[in-house]
Amino acid sequence: MESSSAARRASRRNAGGKQAAKTSRRAKPEPSAESSAAEPGMVQLLTPEGERVEHPDYSIEVTAEEVRGLYRDMVLTRRFDAEATALQRQGELGLWPSCLGQEAAQIGSGRALRDTDYVFPTYREHGVAWCRGVDPTLLLGMFRGVNHGGWDPNSNNFHLYTIVIGSQTLHAAGYAMGVAKDGADIAVAAYFGDGASSQGDVAESFTFAAVYNAPVVFICQNNQWAISEPTTRQTRVPLYQRAQGYGFPGVRVDGNDVLAMLAVTKAAAEHARTGQGPILIEAFTYRMGAHTTSDDPTRYRRKEELEAWEAKDPILRVRRYLDRTGGADEAFYAGIEAESDALAKRVREAIRTMPDPDGMAIFENVYADGHSLVDEERAGYAAYLASFADHAAHEGN
Repeated sequence: MESSSAARRASRRNAGGKQAAKTSRRAKPEPSAESSAAEPGMVQLLTPEGERVEHPDYSIEVTAEEVRGLYRDMVLTRRFDAEATALQRQGELGLWPSCLGQEAAQIGSGRALRDTDYVFPTYREHGVAWCRGVDPTLLLGMFRGVNHGGWDPNSNNFHLYTIVIGSQTLHAAGYAMGVAKDGADIAVAAYFGDGASSQGDVAESFTFAAVYNAPVVFICQNNQWAISEPTTRQTRVPLYQRAQGYGFPGVRVDGNDVLAMLAVTKAAAEHARTGQGPILIEAFTYRMGAHTTSDDPTRYRRKEELEAWEAKDPILRVRRYLDRTGGADEAFYAGIEAESDALAKRVREAIRTMPDPDGMAIFENVYADGHSLVDEERAGYAAYLASFADHAAHEGN
């Protein structure tokens, strides 16, 4: 009897243990964007409190005037971005991808590049476009549906926005392989997001860039969320460590620190230009807004997480630094505010006066040279459009 009772007690304990294990597995929390925030080895030169700190491998000397310039770039980029978001809400744009919170990652890296370097962006690099001298109003045409890009890439060495996730990294690798063979003294910058890092195109571009020692600076803006998927669903190691598997270096930078981004990107571009091959920069930042205006981040993101990152605001920390060091006065800030208002007004006027596209323009620039099939399609579409005029004329008679 005792043996039978002991067996029953042991059976109940085992069953209870198994049930507890099942409960534990079910109760395991979903991975959050904050879980990787404490990863060591992140380059930082300016703390969220606006204090300068040193890093053993990266340092940069900047004047108060240069810091004011970086601050101006970030403020104007944010104002343009906010205006574009408002215009989309008013029905003036079909869609808009905000870069709110990522200004330091973009301005710092963008200002680190030479004019002769070539940039391949995704569709969110509004701050980089600003640094390359692309008129902000030109960024709106594609999202309004009046063109396929809006600017000449060769005028500013800034390629057209790429909607297909990750494909621009292949374009960048191929372009870099070409300039390396030409012996050109330039670096090629390829921007992509943490979600794009899971795309096969990015893996292929890493492979080709490494094997051919191409002068590419891969800049991954890890904004923590690939739409509704956290970075922990994209990778089990920090993204910058992926470069090791392909045979080239990677570095993680505080993406909300414009000075760190400036210093690291300068060094990375020089690394690429001097024949040392590709390098990966992971800008550890945060998307404070929605993925695009069609997204609702409140459905998958905690309020506390957003508030924690708002305290690390890239613009606020530069202002704190300027105030701490006496690098700017109220007249400077008032001037930036007035310039922001003027930019917003110009953007509103530009979007509402954009002409409708030429219906036949869709057939232009499909191929470098003429093509019989395109000619046939052009003629067919022209006849289709002409049929409406013929119908209207007939109705008038």
